[in-house]
Amino acid sequence: QVQLVESGGGSVQAGGSLTLRCAASGYSCIGWFRQAPGKEREGLVRLNRDPRRASGTYTIYAPSAQGRFTISQDNAKNTLLLQMNNLKPEDTGMYYCAATQGPRCYLSSSLMPVAFSFWGQGTQVTVTS
Repeated sequence: QVQLVESGGGSVQAGGSLTLRCAASGYSCIGWFRQAPGKEREGLVRLNRDPRRASGTYTIYAPSAQGRFTISQDNAKNTLLLQMNNLKPEDTGMYYCAATQGPRCYLSSSLMPVAFSFWGQGTQVTVTS
């Protein structure tokens, strides 16, 4: 069983930055998602633990996150981080951490919510103009 607990959300002015954290362990692949009011849940970034790669990981970003958001792991603290820079009002929403334990999930680059089995409770991000 994978347990996920997000933190770090809050209110920030446009152009500002936030770092979200997800306490997580036992996963094979993990990602960050966002759900804006009245919209479907959107995949932002996915990190695969990939045994084929020298770094051991592979990261996939959605176009909406590329260049402004950065995912990283603090393995010592079992924490996944999402650094968000140059935030815009349209980045407002509930942010979720999601993971899967599938042994070969590293073969997938899907950012669809159905590709992930375990979900945190979410943390709210509000960007004001």
